Amino acid sequence: MQRYGRRAGFIVGILAGLIGIGLAFTAILEGDFLLFCVASVFVGIFNGVGQFFRFAAADVAGEGNKARAISLVLAGGIVAGFLGPNIGSWTESLLDVRFAASYLVLGVFYLVGLVAISLLRIPLPKQIGAADDARPLASIASQPHFIVAVLTAAIGYGVMNIIMVATPLAMDSHQFGFSDTAFVIQWHVVAMFLPSFFTGELIRRLGVMPIIQSGVALMFGCVVVNFLGVSIWHHWSALVLLGVGWNFMFIGGTTMLTQVHSEAEKGKTQALNDFIVFGTVSVTALGSGALLDVIGWLSLNVMTVPFLVLVALAVSYLQTAANRLRRQTARQA
Repeated sequence: MQRYGRRAGFIVGILAGLIGIGLAFTAILEGDFLLFCVASVFVGIFNGVGQFFRFAAADVAGEGNKARAISLVLAGGIVAGFLGPNIGSWTESLLDVRFAASYLVLGVFYLVGLVAISLLRIPLPKQIGAADDARPLASIASQPHFIVAVLTAAIGYGVMNIIMVATPLAMDSHQFGFSDTAFVIQWHVVAMFLPSFFTGELIRRLGVMPIIQSGVALMFGCVVVNFLGVSIWHHWSALVLLGVGWNFMFIGGTTMLTQVHSEAEKGKTQALNDFIVFGTVSVTALGSGALLDVIGWLSLNVMTVPFLVLVALAVSYLQTAANRLRRQTARQA
Protein backbone atom coordinates (compact mmCIF):
# COMPACT_ATOMS: atom_id res chain seq x y z
CA MET A 1 0.00 0.00 0.00
CA GLN A 2 2.87 2.37 0.75
CA ARG A 3 4.33 1.74 -2.71
CA TYR A 4 1.28 1.18 -4.91
CA GLY A 5 -1.59 2.76 -3.02
CA ARG A 6 -4.52 1.69 -0.86
CA ARG A 7 -6.72 0.67 -3.79
CA ALA A 8 -4.15 -1.82 -5.12
CA GLY A 9 -3.78 -3.36 -1.67
CA PHE A 10 -7.53 -3.62 -1.12
CA ILE A 11 -8.10 -5.20 -4.56
CA VAL A 12 -5.43 -7.83 -3.89
CA GLY A 13 -7.06 -8.57 -0.53
CA ILE A 14 -10.56 -8.93 -2.02
CA LEU A 15 -9.26 -11.18 -4.81
CA ALA A 16 -7.66 -13.40 -2.14
CA GLY A 17 -11.02 -13.48 -0.39
CA LEU A 18 -12.81 -14.53 -3.58
CA ILE A 19 -10.31 -17.35 -4.08
CA GLY A 20 -11.00 -18.41 -0.50
CA ILE A 21 -14.75 -18.34 -1.08
CA GLY A 22 -14.42 -20.52 -4.18
CA LEU A 23 -12.22 -23.02 -2.36
CA ALA A 24 -14.53 -23.08 0.66
CA PHE A 25 -17.59 -23.70 -1.52
CA THR A 26 -15.78 -26.59 -3.23
CA ALA A 27 -14.56 -27.98 0.10
CA ILE A 28 -18.08 -27.97 1.56
CA LEU A 29 -19.50 -29.78 -1.45
CA GLU A 30 -16.68 -32.35 -1.38
CA GLY A 31 -16.49 -32.68 2.40
CA ASP A 32 -12.78 -31.84 2.25
CA PHE A 33 -11.68 -30.42 5.62
CA LEU A 34 -8.06 -29.77 4.57
CA LEU A 35 -9.20 -27.74 1.56
CA PHE A 36 -11.58 -25.82 3.83
CA CYS A 37 -8.61 -24.89 6.06
CA VAL A 38 -6.68 -23.66 3.00
CA ALA A 39 -9.74 -21.64 1.97
CA SER A 40 -9.87 -20.05 5.43
CA VAL A 41 -6.26 -18.86 5.00
CA PHE A 42 -7.27 -16.93 1.86
CA VAL A 43 -10.33 -15.49 3.60
CA GLY A 44 -8.01 -14.54 6.47
CA ILE A 45 -5.82 -12.60 4.03
CA PHE A 46 -8.87 -10.60 3.00
CA ASN A 47 -9.79 -9.97 6.64
CA GLY A 48 -6.25 -8.82 7.41
CA VAL A 49 -6.20 -6.40 4.48
CA GLY A 50 -9.67 -5.17 5.44
CA GLN A 51 -8.31 -3.93 8.77
CA PHE A 52 -6.51 -1.19 6.82
CA PHE A 53 -9.80 0.44 5.82
CA ARG A 54 -9.62 2.37 9.09
CA PHE A 55 -6.21 3.76 8.18
CA ALA A 56 -7.39 4.68 4.68
CA ALA A 57 -10.25 6.65 6.21
CA ALA A 58 -7.81 8.46 8.50
CA ASP A 59 -5.62 9.32 5.49
CA VAL A 60 -8.34 11.35 3.80
CA ALA A 61 -10.11 12.73 6.88
CA GLY A 62 -7.88 15.66 7.73
CA GLU A 63 -5.91 16.19 10.91
CA GLY A 64 -8.83 17.07 13.19
CA ASN A 65 -11.15 14.31 12.00
CA LYS A 66 -9.00 11.16 12.04
CA ALA A 67 -10.64 9.70 15.16
CA ARG A 68 -14.13 10.32 13.77
CA ALA A 69 -13.21 8.68 10.43
CA ILE A 70 -11.78 5.61 12.18
CA SER A 71 -14.91 5.40 14.35
CA LEU A 72 -17.31 5.55 11.42
CA VAL A 73 -15.44 2.79 9.57
CA LEU A 74 -15.72 0.55 12.63
CA ALA A 75 -19.40 1.50 12.97
CA GLY A 76 -20.02 -0.70 9.93
CA GLY A 77 -19.54 -3.60 12.32
CA ILE A 78 -22.95 -2.92 13.87
CA VAL A 79 -24.56 -3.72 10.50
CA ALA A 80 -22.38 -6.80 10.05
CA GLY A 81 -23.16 -7.96 13.59
CA PHE A 82 -26.83 -8.37 12.72
CA LEU A 83 -26.62 -9.01 8.97
CA GLY A 84 -23.95 -11.74 9.06
CA PRO A 85 -25.62 -14.25 11.41
CA ASN A 86 -29.02 -13.69 9.77
CA ILE A 87 -27.64 -14.29 6.28
CA GLY A 88 -26.08 -17.49 7.60
CA SER A 89 -29.45 -18.59 8.99
CA TRP A 90 -31.42 -17.65 5.86
CA THR A 91 -29.03 -19.37 3.45
CA GLU A 92 -27.96 -22.36 5.53
CA SER A 93 -30.21 -24.87 3.74
CA LEU A 94 -30.76 -23.26 0.34
CA LEU A 95 -28.64 -25.95 -1.33
CA ASP A 96 -28.45 -29.66 -0.63
CA VAL A 97 -25.24 -29.27 1.38
CA ARG A 98 -25.54 -27.10 4.50
CA PHE A 99 -23.84 -23.68 4.38
CA ALA A 100 -22.72 -24.05 0.75
CA ALA A 101 -25.15 -21.29 -0.28
CA SER A 102 -23.93 -19.11 2.59
CA TYR A 103 -20.49 -18.97 1.02
CA LEU A 104 -21.91 -18.15 -2.40
CA VAL A 105 -23.81 -15.21 -0.90
CA LEU A 106 -20.66 -14.11 0.91
CA GLY A 107 -18.89 -14.18 -2.46
CA VAL A 108 -21.50 -11.77 -3.83
CA PHE A 109 -20.68 -9.33 -1.00
CA TYR A 110 -16.99 -9.62 -1.86
CA LEU A 111 -17.75 -8.86 -5.51
CA VAL A 112 -19.76 -5.79 -4.50
CA GLY A 113 -16.78 -4.68 -2.44
CA LEU A 114 -14.44 -5.25 -5.37
CA VAL A 115 -16.58 -3.07 -7.65
CA ALA A 116 -16.89 -0.36 -5.00
CA ILE A 117 -13.12 -0.23 -4.37
CA SER A 118 -12.43 -0.19 -8.11
CA LEU A 119 -14.69 2.85 -8.57
CA LEU A 120 -13.61 4.65 -5.41
CA ARG A 121 -11.13 7.50 -5.79
CA ILE A 122 -8.49 6.76 -3.16
CA PRO A 123 -5.56 9.22 -3.25
CA LEU A 124 -2.26 7.65 -4.27
CA PRO A 125 0.57 7.80 -1.72
CA LYS A 126 2.52 11.03 -1.80
CA GLN A 127 5.79 10.76 -3.64
CA ILE A 128 8.51 10.17 -1.08
CA GLY A 129 11.88 11.79 -1.56
CA ALA A 130 15.18 10.28 -0.52
CA ALA A 131 15.17 6.98 1.34
CA ASP A 132 16.40 8.69 4.51
CA ASP A 133 13.10 10.63 4.70
CA ALA A 134 11.76 7.66 6.65
CA ARG A 135 13.24 6.72 10.02
CA PRO A 136 14.23 3.11 10.73
CA LEU A 137 11.38 1.05 12.11
CA ALA A 138 13.26 0.57 15.38
CA SER A 139 13.36 4.35 15.91
CA ILE A 140 9.63 4.66 15.25
CA ALA A 141 8.79 1.72 17.52
CA SER A 142 10.86 3.11 20.40
CA GLN A 143 8.69 6.24 20.73
CA PRO A 144 6.65 6.27 23.96
CA HIS A 145 3.47 7.19 22.07
CA PHE A 146 3.96 4.29 19.63
CA ILE A 147 4.50 1.86 22.50
CA VAL A 148 1.39 3.05 24.34
CA ALA A 149 -0.71 3.08 21.15
CA VAL A 150 0.19 -0.53 20.32
CA LEU A 151 -0.07 -1.64 23.95
CA THR A 152 -3.54 -0.10 24.23
CA ALA A 153 -4.92 -1.69 21.06
CA ALA A 154 -3.27 -5.08 21.63
CA ILE A 155 -4.29 -5.43 25.29
CA GLY A 156 -7.75 -3.98 24.65
CA TYR A 157 -8.34 -6.49 21.86
CA GLY A 158 -6.64 -9.35 23.71
CA VAL A 159 -8.61 -8.91 26.94
CA MET A 160 -11.86 -8.50 25.02
CA ASN A 161 -11.11 -11.61 22.97
CA ILE A 162 -10.13 -13.87 25.83
CA ILE A 163 -13.25 -13.05 27.88
CA MET A 164 -15.60 -13.03 24.87
CA VAL A 165 -14.42 -16.44 23.65
CA ALA A 166 -14.60 -17.93 27.14
CA THR A 167 -18.06 -16.56 27.96
CA PRO A 168 -20.10 -19.02 25.82
CA LEU A 169 -18.08 -21.90 27.29
CA ALA A 170 -18.66 -20.60 30.81
CA MET A 171 -22.38 -20.15 30.13
CA ASP A 172 -22.58 -23.70 28.78
CA SER A 173 -20.96 -25.00 31.96
CA HIS A 174 -23.62 -23.10 33.93
CA GLN A 175 -26.37 -24.87 31.93
CA PHE A 176 -27.48 -21.92 29.80
CA GLY A 177 -29.08 -22.75 26.45
CA PHE A 178 -27.80 -21.69 23.05
CA SER A 179 -30.44 -18.96 22.71
CA ASP A 180 -29.24 -17.34 25.95
CA THR A 181 -25.63 -17.42 24.77
CA ALA A 182 -26.59 -15.98 21.37
CA PHE A 183 -28.49 -13.16 23.11
CA VAL A 184 -25.44 -12.23 25.21
CA ILE A 185 -22.99 -12.38 22.29
CA GLN A 186 -25.24 -10.39 19.97
CA TRP A 187 -25.52 -7.56 22.48
CA HIS A 188 -21.77 -7.73 23.01
CA VAL A 189 -21.30 -7.11 19.27
CA VAL A 190 -23.70 -4.17 19.47
CA ALA A 191 -21.72 -2.76 22.40
CA MET A 192 -18.48 -3.16 20.44
CA PHE A 193 -19.56 -1.18 17.40
CA LEU A 194 -22.50 1.09 18.32
CA PRO A 195 -20.28 3.53 20.29
CA SER A 196 -18.29 4.09 17.09
CA PHE A 197 -20.90 6.65 16.05
CA PHE A 198 -19.71 8.96 18.85
CA THR A 199 -16.27 7.71 20.02
CA GLY A 200 -14.46 9.84 17.45
CA GLU A 201 -16.30 12.96 18.56
CA LEU A 202 -15.52 12.17 22.21
CA ILE A 203 -11.83 11.88 21.35
CA ARG A 204 -11.96 15.20 19.49
CA ARG A 205 -13.58 16.94 22.44
CA LEU A 206 -11.87 15.25 25.41
CA GLY A 207 -8.61 13.93 23.98
CA VAL A 208 -7.48 10.43 23.19
CA MET A 209 -5.96 9.53 26.57
CA PRO A 210 -9.08 10.12 28.71
CA ILE A 211 -11.06 7.92 26.31
CA ILE A 212 -8.48 5.14 26.59
CA GLN A 213 -8.60 5.39 30.39
CA SER A 214 -12.40 5.21 30.25
CA GLY A 215 -12.09 2.03 28.15
CA VAL A 216 -9.77 0.50 30.74
CA ALA A 217 -12.25 1.39 33.52
CA LEU A 218 -15.11 -0.24 31.61
CA MET A 219 -13.09 -3.44 31.20
CA PHE A 220 -12.35 -3.44 34.92
CA GLY A 221 -16.12 -3.14 35.38
CA CYS A 222 -16.60 -6.24 33.22
CA VAL A 223 -14.29 -8.26 35.49
CA VAL A 224 -16.08 -7.01 38.61
CA VAL A 225 -19.51 -7.95 37.24
CA ASN A 226 -18.26 -11.44 36.34
CA PHE A 227 -17.22 -11.83 39.99
CA LEU A 228 -20.65 -10.76 41.25
CA GLY A 229 -22.60 -13.63 39.72
CA VAL A 230 -23.27 -15.99 36.83
CA SER A 231 -26.86 -15.16 35.88
CA ILE A 232 -27.68 -14.30 32.29
CA TRP A 233 -27.86 -10.62 33.27
CA HIS A 234 -24.41 -10.76 34.84
CA HIS A 235 -23.02 -12.21 31.60
CA TRP A 236 -25.00 -9.71 29.51
CA SER A 237 -23.91 -6.61 31.44
CA ALA A 238 -20.29 -7.81 31.67
CA LEU A 239 -20.03 -8.28 27.91
CA VAL A 240 -21.72 -4.94 27.20
CA LEU A 241 -19.09 -3.24 29.39
CA LEU A 242 -16.40 -5.31 27.66
CA GLY A 243 -17.62 -4.29 24.21
CA VAL A 244 -17.71 -0.54 24.93
CA GLY A 245 -14.33 -0.77 26.68
CA TRP A 246 -12.83 -2.47 23.61
CA ASN A 247 -14.27 0.23 21.37
CA PHE A 248 -12.69 3.05 23.39
CA MET A 249 -9.32 1.30 23.68
CA PHE A 250 -9.06 0.12 20.07
CA ILE A 251 -10.16 3.39 18.48
CA GLY A 252 -8.06 5.33 20.99
CA GLY A 253 -4.96 3.26 20.27
CA THR A 254 -5.47 3.48 16.50
CA THR A 255 -5.95 7.25 16.69
CA MET A 256 -2.78 7.64 18.75
CA LEU A 257 -0.86 5.53 16.22
CA THR A 258 -1.73 7.93 13.38
CA GLN A 259 0.12 10.66 15.30
CA VAL A 260 3.53 8.94 15.56
CA HIS A 261 4.56 8.46 11.91
CA SER A 262 5.17 10.57 8.84
CA GLU A 263 3.70 9.94 5.39
CA ALA A 264 6.86 8.07 4.41
CA GLU A 265 6.65 5.84 7.48
CA LYS A 266 2.98 4.95 7.66
CA GLY A 267 3.13 1.69 5.68
CA LYS A 268 5.64 -0.11 7.85
CA THR A 269 4.36 1.50 11.07
CA GLN A 270 0.77 0.42 10.48
CA ALA A 271 1.92 -3.03 9.39
CA LEU A 272 3.93 -3.55 12.59
CA ASN A 273 0.99 -2.33 14.68
CA ASP A 274 -1.49 -4.71 13.08
CA PHE A 275 0.97 -7.61 13.23
CA ILE A 276 1.29 -7.16 17.01
CA VAL A 277 -2.40 -6.41 17.64
CA PHE A 278 -3.85 -9.25 15.58
CA GLY A 279 -1.09 -11.62 16.59
CA THR A 280 -2.35 -11.01 20.13
CA VAL A 281 -5.90 -11.69 18.93
CA SER A 282 -4.81 -15.03 17.46
CA VAL A 283 -3.01 -16.12 20.62
CA THR A 284 -5.91 -15.17 22.90
CA ALA A 285 -8.47 -16.85 20.65
CA LEU A 286 -6.47 -20.07 20.64
CA GLY A 287 -5.66 -19.97 24.34
CA SER A 288 -8.94 -18.81 25.88
CA GLY A 289 -10.69 -22.18 25.97
CA ALA A 290 -7.61 -23.97 27.30
CA LEU A 291 -7.13 -21.36 30.02
CA LEU A 292 -10.76 -21.64 31.05
CA ASP A 293 -10.37 -25.40 31.33
CA VAL A 294 -7.14 -25.19 33.34
CA ILE A 295 -7.65 -22.20 35.68
CA GLY A 296 -11.43 -21.66 35.68
CA TRP A 297 -13.75 -18.75 34.89
CA LEU A 298 -12.94 -16.39 37.77
CA SER A 299 -9.18 -16.93 37.55
CA LEU A 300 -9.30 -16.21 33.82
CA ASN A 301 -10.93 -12.86 34.60
CA VAL A 302 -8.34 -12.08 37.28
CA MET A 303 -5.54 -12.85 34.81
CA THR A 304 -6.59 -9.88 32.64
CA VAL A 305 -6.26 -7.33 35.46
CA PRO A 306 -2.44 -6.84 35.38
CA PHE A 307 -2.58 -6.12 31.65
CA LEU A 308 -5.29 -3.49 32.14
CA VAL A 309 -3.27 -1.95 34.98
CA LEU A 310 -0.26 -1.79 32.62
CA VAL A 311 -2.26 0.22 30.06
CA ALA A 312 -3.64 2.54 32.75
CA LEU A 313 -0.13 3.22 34.09
CA ALA A 314 1.33 3.74 30.59
CA VAL A 315 -1.36 6.26 29.63
CA SER A 316 -1.01 8.02 32.99
CA TYR A 317 2.74 8.34 32.33
CA LEU A 318 2.08 10.00 28.97
CA GLN A 319 -0.51 12.32 30.51
CA THR A 320 1.89 13.34 33.29
CA ALA A 321 4.70 13.98 30.80
CA ALA A 322 2.39 16.05 28.58
CA ASN A 323 1.16 18.12 31.53
CA ARG A 324 4.74 18.74 32.67
CA LEU A 325 5.75 19.87 29.18
CA ARG A 326 2.68 22.13 29.00
CA ARG A 327 3.60 23.79 32.30
CA GLN A 328 7.21 24.30 31.20
CA THR A 329 6.08 25.88 27.93
CA ALA A 330 3.69 28.17 29.79
CA ARG A 331 6.47 29.33 32.16
CA GLN A 332 8.83 30.02 29.26
CA ALA A 333 6.12 32.03 27.48
